[in-house]
Amino acid sequence: MPDLAFERAHWETGRARVCGVDEAGRGPLAGPVVAAAVVLDQTVLDTPAFKKLDDSKKMTIKSRDILYDAIMETADVGVGICDVDEIDLLNILGATMKAMADAVRALDPQPDVALIDGNREPALSCDCECVVKGDARSLSIAAASVIAKVTRDRIMLDLDRKHPGYGWARNAGYGTAEHLAALRERGVTEHHRRSFAPVRAALDF
Repeated sequence: MPDLAFERAHWETGRARVCGVDEAGRGPLAGPVVAAAVVLDQTVLDTPAFKKLDDSKKMTIKSRDILYDAIMETADVGVGICDVDEIDLLNILGATMKAMADAVRALDPQPDVALIDGNREPALSCDCECVVKGDARSLSIAAASVIAKVTRDRIMLDLDRKHPGYGWARNAGYGTAEHLAALRERGVTEHHRRSFAPVRAALDF
């Protein structure tokens, strides 16, 4: 389970405002990439809801929704979203870094340090520490992973209603067999990432 070891290391040096940063949606063929930055309220971390906080990929939909509400009610949260046009323009890594930077910039006041999930730093005005597999190691990053995933999943649910047949409510835009079959049969929508090989193949089909 994630803990506060990384956060405490910075608190002990006088950096009181530490945010965790994570993203959702690097791999899908459709939809945006979403990043979140979260500064947790230390006074609520012993409550029943926060004791269940973990890497969002390991949590049930119901648990993520409960944690999403708890985080939004108690923490400082910033969200950054890059749509498919930005993904195709910047490439997915560039768009992910931009979404992360936008999420951190949305915090007010700005953090003293940002704990970044992964091994690459976005361009930020504050100090950064990269934490590989951070969503399973840092509570702040785990919280950011929940916000990013729930936000993106809700976007994909809405897009599924507008573009039925691709299974986005179930696959969140990932390249499942259902999604790939729909690409061939129904074609490419404005929400597909044209720089991704399966979508390019569908355009040429």
